[in-house]
Order: sequence, then C-alpha cells, then structure tokens
Amino acid sequence: MPTQANTTAADTITRYVELLQSGSADDLVALFADDATVEDPVGSDVRSGRKAIREFFATLENLDRRTELTHLRVIGDEAAFVFTITFTVGDTPMSLQPIDTVVFDDTGAIASLRSYFAASDVITG
Repeated sequence: MPTQANTTAADTITRYVELLQSGSADDLVALFADDATVEDPVGSDVRSGRKAIREFFATLENLDRRTELTHLRVIGDEAAFVFTITFTVGDTPMSLQPIDTVVFDDTGAIASLRSYFAASDVITG
C-alpha cells in the first residue's frame, strides 16, 4: 500500500513530466531544492543549485515538446521513472525515452535527478 510520502513523490514526478511538456524553466526549478543537482545525461557535467538547473531547463522553452510518463516506481525518498519526450529541432522530429532517478529531500523537493540515456537513444524522424 502506498505511503503518503510515496504518493507525494509520485505526484511530484507526474508534475515534473507534465512541466517538461508545457512548463517554463521557473516552473520546473520550483520542484527542486535550493542545493539540488541535475546530471542529464549521466556522465555529463553535474548542474548544482537552482540557477544552473534553471539555465539547463531554459533550453527546452522554445521547443515544441510532448511528454508521457510510462513507468514510475517510488521507494521511500527515491524514485525511478521512464518517460517519452518528443520534440522538433528545426524540421526534424525527435523522441527520447530516458530512465531518470530522483532523490527527494525531507521537504519533498527534488534533491538529485540523474537521467540515463545516450545520444544513440535519440530517435529521429
């Protein structure tokens, strides 16, 4: 049976994926702790703090994008999820299905987000 913390975490992940589709960088960064980190994709530079995370998400704002959450698992203060994001760069439609992991802080804010995918996982056409 889901706990209140798990339900809150699931709601946050659902909101995160929704905001990846239609939200602003400010909307997205509001889900994160002040000292949060984002490693997207894993192996790239880690962005630390809301300012750096906001700059990262600002790159999405001018893209026509759609998202769909397909799998979500929450255990305690951690979650793993898969979603599909489709977007267009120039005239080229693209899609990606990363596997993301999140750790939440004591307030329910995202403390850490890591996104697992490689350039070869991006599908064009």
